[in-house]
Amino acid sequence: MIQMAVLMSAAKLAHSDVGRLTVDLIPVKPTFVLAVPRVFERVYDRARSRAVSGGKEKIFDRAVNTAINYSKALEKGRPGPIVAAQRALFDKLVYSKLRDAMGGEVRWAVSGGSALGSRLAHFFRGAGVTVLEGYGLTETTAAAAVNTRGHIKVGTVGRALPGFEISIGQDNEILLRGGHVFHRYWNNETGTKEALTDDGWFRTGDLGKLDADGYLTITGRKKEILVTTAGKNVSPGPLEDVVRAHPLISQALVVGDGRNSIAALITIDTESLPQWLETHGRDKNTAVADLVEDPALLAELKKPIDARTRRCQPPRRSVVSAYFPLTSPRKAATSRRL
Repeated sequence: MIQMAVLMSAAKLAHSDVGRLTVDLIPVKPTFVLAVPRVFERVYDRARSRAVSGGKEKIFDRAVNTAINYSKALEKGRPGPIVAAQRALFDKLVYSKLRDAMGGEVRWAVSGGSALGSRLAHFFRGAGVTVLEGYGLTETTAAAAVNTRGHIKVGTVGRALPGFEISIGQDNEILLRGGHVFHRYWNNETGTKEALTDDGWFRTGDLGKLDADGYLTITGRKKEILVTTAGKNVSPGPLEDVVRAHPLISQALVVGDGRNSIAALITIDTESLPQWLETHGRDKNTAVADLVEDPALLAELKKPIDARTRRCQPPRRSVVSAYFPLTSPRKAATSRRL
């Protein structure tokens, strides 16, 4: 849908993929980027890796916190003079270099397909690239809700577009209604009746909540809710987002339905691993399959788990243990119990 809008406005359009994006951004110099969250995670990870290799890890981490604080202050009005001054300093030291890595011209972006995560969204906005998140399905003809340049609330997918209605139904399921919503599934009357109510509401299968201003927040997927043997309902999406934000983790899959504990399978980001190995005085060409029981690597992977469990009450012990190597000699997976 966005591609069609770009073509209709006679703007220049370029395509890339996740593997080549950081290379293609520099010569293309886009003013606007449409991508999935993994792309923004990769840009962030690359920037931090360069900072670590240059001995500027602490400066980068301070810049990240300043960008987040600056963005959060925008939600309440205008940042104070101290935060604004800190942001101006780090703009010269860090943010401008990150924008240069994205071509130097980009100021706006749209992220879709899955949740970006409020921390990363706040960071990019504070660094000068505002990422707008939206929400929609094939059945709603692309977006049904979206943050816009004039109306944005980080952590949400925005407000309903003109012609759409949003409602929260039973079990916090998101319901949509409007002229853009499909009428039926092709040759599937049973599926159509299950998806649409008699008064035209589409049952999305997604879980969410609406705030007083009409901004929608996605909290999970109805069919993906895990029920432990203790009867606890767990939405895996938010947990996966937290774990996947670590630069050494490329993917995370939370499991636990019918189990007495929640676990997750992860894959190592093979592009970030060499930098981590060098920083720790190791051979950067070491295969992931040779590291599945490495204490230092497991301790590093344990950090996002510990950060998450510290927010839980009562506190719980987290464990990271080697699981099994994947078929590729350069990749491995690790299981961890929260």
